[in-house]
Amino acid sequence: MESLKIDSGWGYIIKNNDKIIIKQSIIPVIQNQKSFENEEDALKVGNLVLKKLKANTSPTITKKDLILLSIKT
Repeated sequence: MESLKIDSGWGYIIKNNDKIIIKQSIIPVIQNQKSFENEEDALKVGNLVLKKLKANTSPTITKKDLILLSIKT
């Protein structure tokens, strides 16, 4: 998992054996298409998604997840 700098802010990429499996350039689950404001927020969500993948659970992020991680939306 690594951060991704884009014009409008930050996102993250999750790879498996150098193959991109998730590329997230916008904050999931919110109505507006908006990137993460900073690298730290992108990495927080990316790490949660990675943790869910490793646990063989759905990597879906919820609004509650964003609130618990204190992500600015």
